[in-house]
Amino acid sequence: MKEEQVQDSNEIQDNATDENNTAETVSENDAFTAEEVTEVNADETGDDLKRLQGLADEFQGRALRVQADFDNFRRRTMKEKEELAQYATSKLVTELLPVMDNFERALATAPATPEFEAFTKGVNMIFRQLEGVLKNEGLTAMETVAQPFNPEYHQAIMQVESEEHEEGIVTEEVQKGYLLKGKVLRPAMVKVSM
Repeated sequence: MKEEQVQDSNEIQDNATDENNTAETVSENDAFTAEEVTEVNADETGDDLKRLQGLADEFQGRALRVQADFDNFRRRTMKEKEELAQYATSKLVTELLPVMDNFERALATAPATPEFEAFTKGVNMIFRQLEGVLKNEGLTAMETVAQPFNPEYHQAIMQVESEEHEEGIVTEEVQKGYLLKGKVLRPAMVKVSM
């Protein structure tokens, strides 16, 4: 029995020695591997860091461009809404201009007899009321006679010889021109001196 115990203790010692040798070998391999890995990781980490920094810069640039595009879109949309609100009535006002012209013609040709005086006064009041409503919307009549011809505001339908006006001056207004909030709604039809 003692012999068996001695053999067992020798085997245990041999196993312990083998384990120590294996542990030392593994430690040496681990240390070598750790150094190697540290060098490789340092190179890879530097490359990864540069790559990631480049990606971060690219994404930040994209984000800034998207933000700028959105700001421009928002400003443009607000401006379009303001213009739409400002000129929303232009179609209706344009359609009412012939009515204004007809009122003016009716008042200009109204007979000056006492029988039509009340009727003419009523039509004149309606005309002034309509004119006031359109003026509140920003409609103004152009002043054209004795003004230099301007193709942005005037539509020349005829040239006439005139001794009292220089060349290129509006001598007569055939149809009134109108501005809506400073923008030409209808150019004036005029005769121009030559």
